[in-house]
Amino acid sequence: MAALYILKSLRSAHPIFSCLSCKNLLAVERFAVADSHFPLQNLSFCRPVTTKISAEQDDYTVSYLVNSCGLSPESAIQVAQKVKLRSLEKADAVLALLRNHEFSNADISKLVKRHPLVLMADAEKTLLPKLEFFCSTGISRMDLARTLSYDPALLKISLQNQIIPAYNYLKSLLLSEDKVMKVLKNKPWIFLENLSKNVVPNIELLRELGMPSSGIALLLAHSPNILMKKHELFSEIVGEVKELGFEPMKSSFVSAIRVLSGKKTIWSRNSEAYRKWGWSEDDILSAFKLNPLCMTKSEKKIMETMEFLVNKMGWPPASIAKYPTVVSLSLERRIIPRCSVVKVLFSKGLMVEENLSLASVLCPAEKPFLERFVIRYLDQVPQLSNVYQGKVDIHDIYD
Repeated sequence: MAALYILKSLRSAHPIFSCLSCKNLLAVERFAVADSHFPLQNLSFCRPVTTKISAEQDDYTVSYLVNSCGLSPESAIQVAQKVKLRSLEKADAVLALLRNHEFSNADISKLVKRHPLVLMADAEKTLLPKLEFFCSTGISRMDLARTLSYDPALLKISLQNQIIPAYNYLKSLLLSEDKVMKVLKNKPWIFLENLSKNVVPNIELLRELGMPSSGIALLLAHSPNILMKKHELFSEIVGEVKELGFEPMKSSFVSAIRVLSGKKTIWSRNSEAYRKWGWSEDDILSAFKLNPLCMTKSEKKIMETMEFLVNKMGWPPASIAKYPTVVSLSLERRIIPRCSVVKVLFSKGLMVEENLSLASVLCPAEKPFLERFVIRYLDQVPQLSNVYQGKVDIHDIYD
């Protein structure tokens, strides 16, 4: 009957078919259906009608994407190629559910753009249980909306078979719902992984070496991608860390894993930067063992810090290798303010340069530093506090 309807439409729309009676039309329909070599749907004169219906459906979808989902016309046209809305009932229910969970218009627009098929999901049976579970982890609705709009793949996977098992496993490692919530908020892609493939055997390896739960939790919270490396590669990295003398019981073992898991080019680049300041291979390895993160800084950061400490302050490069933590400190917020205070004290003869170590100036927390180097000398140098805060140029108060 659909074919008959189309032919009737053609008769009224095109003069060439006006001579066909209803009887003729039925005959054409029977002929078309009976003859497998010439099915009705392949008739060339039917194509414009099909194209018109498809075009109207696209216009219908594009209009909804623009007016209800906040997409631009250009984006809506692209998205309409992936989803065809035949009914607004499901789409309206999905949008109502999202807005009820504090998804902003911008969140909805991003979500639909990245996962247009969400508009065809069952709001009550499929989406609501997932949203309720995520909210039960402690994540705020606003953060959840932001997370799902940027990574909507979480709405595609099974709640019972993947999301909940992953959550329970992560909770057993991180030992805190709050930490799992932070992982969900900042690294939601973890829930998409097959954790049993690499994460489980990699963690078992660390446990066999004696790494405490706190160390495993630290690595998982900050660098979960490392735990997802193939087990063979992960084992090689851990083996290198052990050979360098790091102890699994200490947090530096975790830092060393993070560094050696990075690109080899970063290690080579930073090693060369330190060599330019006279560090030997032993100095580099020694510094790495003391503070692995000194090998993660940018070449620019290394060069600027070494330039200031060696050329401006006169500390020998070898002494910096003994306290590599200073390379990680902020030049503007910590190194320069503290060194400016010390230089003023040197110029006033209130402190002997030879008796002062690099670590004693840069490593203490702010309160002990202020008590030792600023507060006790305010009577002799009233402007010392302003020097520390960068309000006075140190040259203005030299003798």
